[in-house]
Amino acid sequence: MIIGKYKISTIETGTFGLDGGAMFGIIPKPLWNKSTPADEKNRIKLGARCLLLESSSKKILIDTGMGNNWDEKSKKIYDIQQPDNALVQALAEKNIQPEEITDVILTHLHFDHVGGAVRNENGKIMPVFTNAKFHIQKDQYKWASEPSDKDKGSFIKSTFVPLYNEGMINFVHGEKQFDDEITLIPTGGHTFGHQIIKIADSSNTLLYCADLIPTMAHVPLPYIMGYDINPLISIEEKKMYLRLAETENWKLIFEHDPVNVCATVKSTEKGFAVKESFKEL
Repeated sequence: MIIGKYKISTIETGTFGLDGGAMFGIIPKPLWNKSTPADEKNRIKLGARCLLLESSSKKILIDTGMGNNWDEKSKKIYDIQQPDNALVQALAEKNIQPEEITDVILTHLHFDHVGGAVRNENGKIMPVFTNAKFHIQKDQYKWASEPSDKDKGSFIKSTFVPLYNEGMINFVHGEKQFDDEITLIPTGGHTFGHQIIKIADSSNTLLYCADLIPTMAHVPLPYIMGYDINPLISIEEKKMYLRLAETENWKLIFEHDPVNVCATVKSTEKGFAVKESFKEL
């Protein structure tokens, strides 16, 4: 897909599993289990879909997936299913080497979004994308560095502190026009300093929803994750961007849906719903 000067493609880095109840909050299991069936441990299958934007001067990644720095116990807990060096391999299939990536936009610093940014090299954690600048909301880095007891399990400091130590982070403060086509938009429901990414020209708009709307099953307003630290804010933010997506015919990209890459939305008597879904851009 082409938007403005960018060729846009998805990067699939594998799947993992999280508790379905945590992913759908107050929604009863008989409702969410219809579209997103749980396994015997109540985990639902989730994707780790990154986005690649290529222009004549930039190669930009949005998020980096789970990464490979997981012990066998954690792999079993999270049902991680991915090849070794999944992100690097997926880029290699597009003839892109890690050192060619110019920018990495991180929606936030939960382990399933930033894990692929670093690698273990002889016991030392090192950045994978050695020539990239990492764009992160300042509020998110501050929160991730000193999280609450509720969400500290979602942050693994070894996945992002090395980026800071190497001087690779560009802190973003609020909404930012990254360039003519890319806008970084902060949303605070899931975690402080979470950001979604709008990619648009005069003809098309994509919204990389990250954890504001992680899967297609999360389009209805009440379908809010139990992980969210400000769920009422999540609902208001979803309402705002779903209205814009319907009115302006945006495509919503789902980072964690293992099957559906993106969708358009519509209003119904029961609220927002999927209008048309797509398994590729």
